[in-house]
Amino acid sequence: MHMIDLSGKAAVVTGSGRGLGLAYARALAAHGASVVVNDIDAGVAGEAVESITGAGGTAVAEAVAVGTAEAADRLVNRAVAEFGRLDILVTNAGILRDKVLWKMTDDDFDAVLTTHLKGTFTCARAAAVRMREQGGGGTLILVGSPAGQRGNFGQTNYAAAKAGIAAMARTWSMELARAGITVNAIVPVAATAMTETIPAFAPYIEAMRNGAPLPGFLRKGEGFGTPEDCAVLVPFLASEAARDVTGQCIGIGGDRVTLWSHPREVRAAYADGGWRPETLAEAWHTSVGAEPETVGIPAPRVPEA
Repeated sequence: MHMIDLSGKAAVVTGSGRGLGLAYARALAAHGASVVVNDIDAGVAGEAVESITGAGGTAVAEAVAVGTAEAADRLVNRAVAEFGRLDILVTNAGILRDKVLWKMTDDDFDAVLTTHLKGTFTCARAAAVRMREQGGGGTLILVGSPAGQRGNFGQTNYAAAKAGIAAMARTWSMELARAGITVNAIVPVAATAMTETIPAFAPYIEAMRNGAPLPGFLRKGEGFGTPEDCAVLVPFLASEAARDVTGQCIGIGGDRVTLWSHPREVRAAYADGGWRPETLAEAWHTSVGAEPETVGIPAPRVPEA
């Protein structure tokens, strides 16, 4: 069995004051990494650090809103100042501004893209510069979402950002390969403040908080579990055991881990001399359009009471 040991490695986890981000930070620290905990709220970040150090880990807090180059530099510089290097970056910070297209404002769109997409870009750029300068490789773990893989009603901004993050993971895995830096996107599904608003999940999340285990149909069938279930993927990807894993979108939740496919052509049709609108109309439903791709996140399959 591979022993995951991250001793001597330093990490930055954005948006790690609570929820999934905190679970990622705790998992890294539990496997020996020193962690810069980031949150926009200094008090929340400080409490997260206390929970890590109280369990025997090493962590410091850096309160700043991600999205700007200045914020990214602060996070990277804090890791270097405290721990002498930066080996791991997890870009988890995010916000929601859910609305349907015709009600979404420019501010709703820009705020989500700034935090998720630009925040991932600026932090990854700053981390890549540092990792390439110090040598020895590194790990970028970008946080995606099923919404970015399939779309989701009412989440134009969020789905666009998460789809862009998946594309950046693929692109950066090529650009940073020579430097020994792996880049992957993870697609977590867990009981959080975000998912507890899904009516089908709500009663099971409430029961879990009262000590009941999540049922098997959620943990296996839906791949839905706790933040800690998802967090195990992070130290694995940061370890030597995953040095050959890069450019992938990896889903995790409950008892299930998955590999998402990259967008690809699934069928083709040909017309000698090229297509015309009329010939496309004739052929569409019996050729490439015979089995359209589905959209949206499938509804949970909850057993009838």
